[in-house]
Formats: sequence, structure tokens, C-alpha cells
Amino acid sequence: MSLLRKFTTRLLHLKSMKVVDVWFSNRYKDLHLLVKPYKNGCLCPKCGRRGRMIKGAKKERAWRDIPLGFVRVFFHYAPREIKCRIHGRIQEDVPWAAPYSRETYRFEYLLVKYCCDMSQKKAAEQLKIPKSTVSDILHRLIKRGRQGHKIRSLRVIGVDEISYMKGRKYATVVYDLDRAKVVWVGKGKGRSTIESFFLEELSEYQRSNIRYATCDMSRAYVGAIKDYCPNATLVLDRFHIVKALNEAVDEVRKEQWRKVEKDERKVLKGLRWLLYRHSSTRTKKDTRILNSLRRSNRRIYRAWVLKDEFEQFWNYKAPWAAERFMKRWTTTALRSRLEPLQKFAKMIRKYKDNILTFVKTRLTNAVSEGINRIIRMIKNRASGFHSLDAFSDMIYLVVGNVNIAEQIPVNICTAYGGHNALY
Repeated sequence: MSLLRKFTTRLLHLKSMKVVDVWFSNRYKDLHLLVKPYKNGCLCPKCGRRGRMIKGAKKERAWRDIPLGFVRVFFHYAPREIKCRIHGRIQEDVPWAAPYSRETYRFEYLLVKYCCDMSQKKAAEQLKIPKSTVSDILHRLIKRGRQGHKIRSLRVIGVDEISYMKGRKYATVVYDLDRAKVVWVGKGKGRSTIESFFLEELSEYQRSNIRYATCDMSRAYVGAIKDYCPNATLVLDRFHIVKALNEAVDEVRKEQWRKVEKDERKVLKGLRWLLYRHSSTRTKKDTRILNSLRRSNRRIYRAWVLKDEFEQFWNYKAPWAAERFMKRWTTTALRSRLEPLQKFAKMIRKYKDNILTFVKTRLTNAVSEGINRIIRMIKNRASGFHSLDAFSDMIYLVVGNVNIAEQIPVNICTAYGGHNALY
């Protein structure tokens, strides 16, 4: 038996504990270890003072450890209770697990690593536990890892919205663009949602330290940033402006598609993605097709020319020149008699000051769009989420501003003092 205990201790890389007994159950599918911590003494876990041990107050508990192949591993121990002069009756901490947890630190670490790289269903299969248990443990770990964490040195923020539950519900995401991390996720996309971030998560001093902020043309986001970040330069995101222009041009194409006869639709077929293309990515053949619209459909041709001309705005480096170009372009768009482009031109004039700030700062939401791509991959990997809590847990885990795995002190129960001992 002593050889089996020594073999098990070396096999599992155990540290800070002694294996007292070993047995199997469930037809050798479960390995149970009766363990005992080294040098725990009668120290209070809160203040570290020596107290008096209370006899007869032991109750055995079990902790799940990382599996060995197809065998599940469990630690068994009866934590002792101590009479502390300051904190009264209190239970000792065990070195291999967090208080009130039923899993060891290294099991939690492995769970976090698996969930970063695969779906929760696959992680549950690897760890031999139900999928619902993975979700519960993960929520507890993220809550524990982020508890007490404060947002620090926030200088450049991005605000955007994401959808969940098949696109029927929305959430607001705030990004730290300097570090390319998500700092906050809130339910909804209204003014009250973004206000709760500024009022509850940031102090007045932190809000005054924000120098730059990017967002789309949402009134809720623009108004909240202007009200709560007095020293911030607001930059309306280039990606969303280009997207709005493309949608306006596409609306012109749709109107013409509905008006013309079926025989004439052959000329307009396949124009949608061609109109979306940037001039730098078009071929000569594409340009010839679009130029032919000058004879076949002048309204779509006029919308395409206006879209191509607007691309020049992003190349300006002098604010006065960019402002002069914007004034000329919006005047032309308003005279074009194309209603979708007229609406776009009015929007440009309304937010002119916050669009011209791009020329000075060259700041975009490109970082947040890259993070949104990762968020969409997380959503697709799980085939959607039923609640925002589960979705936000995965966002914080993969692209959050706190590294959850680093918050788990896994090295205190591994023999070689690091995460590599798990593998």
C-alpha cells in the first residue's frame, strides 16, 4: 500500500499534501485519495494566528481533480475547525482548492484553458463532467477572478453593440482600445445601459482621464460619451460611416430593381457586391460594368460615383481641406435627388465635427471590430447562448481585461511549481 501511495503521489505531481489511503470505485472508473495537508497546523486562514483546534467537528469533503485518462480522481479530507481569538470559530483552508469549492485549483485551471479553445460540450467530455456543471463552475471562476478588480489607466475606449439569441437581443460592449481587451458587457443598447457603465464602473476621475472615444452614430452612445467624458475627443467610427454609405447606395439599387421590368433586370443583376467594393480592389472589368450604368441606369451610376468620390475623405491629413471636401460632397449629394444619399448627407452634416476628428487622430474602431470577430466565433462555437450571463462569461474569459487563468494559484498543489505539471 505504501508503494501505491508513493506511486500515486508522483503520478499526480502532488505537493503540500500527503496521501494516506487509495481506493477505487465504480468498476475502477473512479480513483479516490484520502489526503492530508502538510504543516497546516492550527492557523487561522484569515489572520494567520494560531488558534485552538475544536475536536469532533470534522466532516469529510471530496474535491474533484484532473482525470487520469478515463479515470476520474477525487481527493477526500475532513477540514479541521479552529477557535480563533479574533475571528471565532472558523474552518481551515486546504492548499489544493478555494474555500467552498468542490474542485481543485488545477482542475479549475484546466477547465478554463479548455473553454478558451473549445466548446463547453467538448470541455465537459474531456473532463468527464456534465455540460451544465461546466457552465456553473465557469461562472463561479470568472466571478471570483474578476471580484475586486478595478478598471485602471483607461485612456482610449470603444463602444459597440453585439447581438445574441439569434440576433433578437442586444448587449453593449466597452473596449480598451490601447490593450485590445473588453472591460465591460451590459444588457441592452440604450442610454441607460451605457450610463450604468460610466456611473457604476468608473469614478469621476477615471471618466475625466479618458482622452479618446469611438462609437457608431447611435444617439445613446454619442450623448453619453459627451455628457460623462468631458475631456474625451469623440471620433465616429470610419467602419460604420462606410457601412451606412454602402447601405444608402444599395437602397438606390433596390429601388431601381423594383421599378424596372423583368427583362431589364438582367442589366442590374450581380451589382450588389460590385457596388460595395472599394476602388482599390476593383478590376478593369468591374469598372467597365459600372461605367455602362451611365447609359442603362443613371440613378445607380450617380450613387456609385458619389460613393467613390467619398473615399477621398479618408486620405486627407489637413482638417481644413477635409472640411472643405465634406461641404462640397454633401452639397452634391443633397442635389442628387437620391433620397437614401440625401439622408446620409444630412447625417454627415449633423455629426461633422465628430467625423472630422478622424483626420487629426486617425482613430478607428478597427480593434473592437477585430474583437467582435472573436466574439462571433465564440457565439458560433456554442451555437448561440440562451442568456447574456453565459455569453458575457465567455467574452470575459477569452478577450476580457483580466486573465482568469492567472488568478488560479495552481502551482501550490503541483510538484514542480508551474502549469506545465498539469500536462
